Amino acid sequence: MKAIRRFTVRPVLPEALHPLSDLARNLRWSWHAETRDLFQSVDPARWAASGGDPVRLLGSVPPARLLELAGDRRFLRRLGAVADDLADYLSGERWYQSHATGADLPAAVAYFSPEFGITAALPQYSGGLGILAGDHLKAASDLGVPLIGVGLLYRHGYFRQTLSRDGWQQEHYPVLDPNELPLAPLREPDGAHARLSLALPGGRRLGAHIWLAQVGRVPLLMLDSDVDDNDLGERGVTDRLYGGGSEHRLKQEMLLGIGGVRAVRAYCRLTGHPEPEVFHTNEGHAGFLGLERIAELCADGLDFDSALEAVRAGTVFTTHTPVPAGIDRFDRELVARHFGPEGELGDLPVDRILRLGTETYPGGEPSLFNMAVMGLRLGQRANGVSLLHGKVSRQMFSGLWPGFDADEVPITSVTNGVHAPTWVAPEVLRLGARQIGAERTEQALSVGGSDRWDALADIPDQEIWDLRRVLREQLVLEVRGRLYASWRQRGAGAAELGWIDGVLDPDVLTIGFARRVPSYKRLTLMLRDRDRLTELLLHPERPVQIVVAGKAHPADDGGKRLIQELVRFADDARVRHRLVFLPDYGMAMAQKLYPGCDVWLNNPLRPLEACGTSGMKAALGGALNLSVLDGWWDEWFQPDFGWAIPTADGAGTDEDRRDDLEAAALYDLLAGRVAPRFYERGRSGLPDRWIEMVRRTLTLLGPKVLAGRMVREYVERLYTPAAHAHRAMTPAAARALAGWKARVRGAWHGVRVDHVEASTTTTRAELGSTLGLRVRVGLGELAPDDVEVQAVSGRVDADDRIADAATVPLKPVSGPDLEGRWHYEGPLALDRTGPFGYTVRVLPSHPLLASGAELGLVAGPPQDPGEEAGVLLR
Repeated sequence: MKAIRRFTVRPVLPEALHPLSDLARNLRWSWHAETRDLFQSVDPARWAASGGDPVRLLGSVPPARLLELAGDRRFLRRLGAVADDLADYLSGERWYQSHATGADLPAAVAYFSPEFGITAALPQYSGGLGILAGDHLKAASDLGVPLIGVGLLYRHGYFRQTLSRDGWQQEHYPVLDPNELPLAPLREPDGAHARLSLALPGGRRLGAHIWLAQVGRVPLLMLDSDVDDNDLGERGVTDRLYGGGSEHRLKQEMLLGIGGVRAVRAYCRLTGHPEPEVFHTNEGHAGFLGLERIAELCADGLDFDSALEAVRAGTVFTTHTPVPAGIDRFDRELVARHFGPEGELGDLPVDRILRLGTETYPGGEPSLFNMAVMGLRLGQRANGVSLLHGKVSRQMFSGLWPGFDADEVPITSVTNGVHAPTWVAPEVLRLGARQIGAERTEQALSVGGSDRWDALADIPDQEIWDLRRVLREQLVLEVRGRLYASWRQRGAGAAELGWIDGVLDPDVLTIGFARRVPSYKRLTLMLRDRDRLTELLLHPERPVQIVVAGKAHPADDGGKRLIQELVRFADDARVRHRLVFLPDYGMAMAQKLYPGCDVWLNNPLRPLEACGTSGMKAALGGALNLSVLDGWWDEWFQPDFGWAIPTADGAGTDEDRRDDLEAAALYDLLAGRVAPRFYERGRSGLPDRWIEMVRRTLTLLGPKVLAGRMVREYVERLYTPAAHAHRAMTPAAARALAGWKARVRGAWHGVRVDHVEASTTTTRAELGSTLGLRVRVGLGELAPDDVEVQAVSGRVDADDRIADAATVPLKPVSGPDLEGRWHYEGPLALDRTGPFGYTVRVLPSHPLLASGAELGLVAGPPQDPGEEAGVLLR
């Protein structure tokens, strides 16, 4: 019999146990082992049944057990110690506070993301973007960065995955009750649940409650549209992550961006938290936050253009996809309808809103509104998430900065990192604590520092190898349990599944592959030559075993077919003990999978992997990476850390040939280098060379892949400059900058380089000599203070294009002459040998610009070969 209504009855804790409630409601428990150990000791069986969720645990413990614990002095001492530790963590000085010099660092940063992977107990993530966002918040908390997270609360989260008997993905959407989650309502002074609303076409409203998840020191605000005042359609806006049609997604993103800013304002008003000086949008989904901030400033008296400049100054935009299809694009008419006179932000001119997201570059679609394009136009600072991804992003969006080479497009990169306390296995933590002490281990994982990691180099080989076997054995047991449950869901009887007790071997080389399943990640590349793969799996002396997991988007039948293809191969009785597919990939599975694998496999189509942090998590447990040189692996690969799978760049557009070549290279590496290295034994009877690679992975790669390193980079390279720009952008400065930009754009047609000449004191162009440049420039209605004239030089290729360009500003020496032209001069050092060239250009210049390319305007010399241009020295 089914209940007609469901609700949660909260436990009443004895007074002595009240700190348990505070510990359960602060998600620091998800990465703090002592807190989890305390909750486990409350009731080990119920802790396991709750999936390691303290809120669910406390809701299931019998009152008699709670009374028993309230009288247990030993438990109360442990409880007091853990509660005191949390209080010290929340109030003590951390990296950010010790590095704050006066008012240099931002007072606060608001961080917006459509998904957050904090813990399996709060299932609000689908994949890497959400896990990265969760790690960002946790690392910011560890460092003391005053961050406010902003997201949506999806009542069904992302789907749970099972398999049909024939291996087809099945999706299931559990109903989540916020009262059963580690959340609390944000309350108004009168006790009412804080809420906000947005206007919709037709006079309708979209209301949302604000929930608060406390992630250590960082508040995470989550907006929930399932409120009584909403119509049925509006109540479902936050039903599912990445669900629904185009209008549904648009409403989600309006609520995230516009509603998110309003939620931040409410939180700061109610708690006294400093107002953010910097707004960081993690991908384009939250891009509408810039429109809400423009509307705030317009309400205070600024015009649209001036408000736009003020908003841009304090906005950071991070792009996460090198795949154009991964960017949200909406029909312009749909956007116009939701922002028209009857919609949201009705006082803002709709044409100006639409212009922000218009694809004005060659090949762009003028009828679509591009969220990433809007994010770049609303953010003065932007970044990709690895060095290679930054390069790809500059190329992908270069059309927004016409006239500039892709290398000069103002998109930098901050390579992602992972939150080590979340992803490092407890056994690894204990080994580190024995070697360098618990406090230094905690510091190494959260803050970083190579000196702390160097100490791991002294761990004896036997201890490392014993650790790796323990982790592998734990994974084997985890896999068998999950595989049994999966087969029962697929309809198999218990009598059919005795073979599962022999699945995987704790002494066999174990390879992991787990990720989302879009086609470019190539889940089934390993199946290109099934006979060869079978030989690797069943090798009599050097077998390998592979654990695979991943979800396809519910609407992606192509991805589902890939999963089915792999599942059917894994179901074959010949190999099913060596290759398994585990459904329902999520954080709980990942925390067992990463540390238990010896090798982490990643074979995307290069360069379509933005970063690929799963291999980072595996490396923190001592796994070696076997990957295409893409994402972070392209940046940090060394032979000490694993192997690079060669790419078939010469295959051109022949996708089958490319995949065949790269699969063959993968098989060759496994058979010829990886497996022999794992099974080779030295004099000690241990795989000495493998263990040395593990050691070097931990000591040299470990400090690089930390989320703490990543967040420090964001603070130093993006947040702090953005905060300074925000402070400088007073209303008067914003008006002045907007007026200056309008004047420069209107007059730029009159800017040109008329003449370039060079002189040298030597008869030949030799390394170390200097050219004297003299340039005649027409500025039209502009003045020298409005521009910078630059000499651009470097090596040139066969087409005379300058590579690795260096720029030198030239100085005005006279002007204007009778023809209104100015004369500039400056030296150009010949600091490189070989083919060398230079040219001269004019860029807009203003002290409040973050980059000379910001306006997308550039003027150079005539390009007719018969006219003056750059000089080539060969």
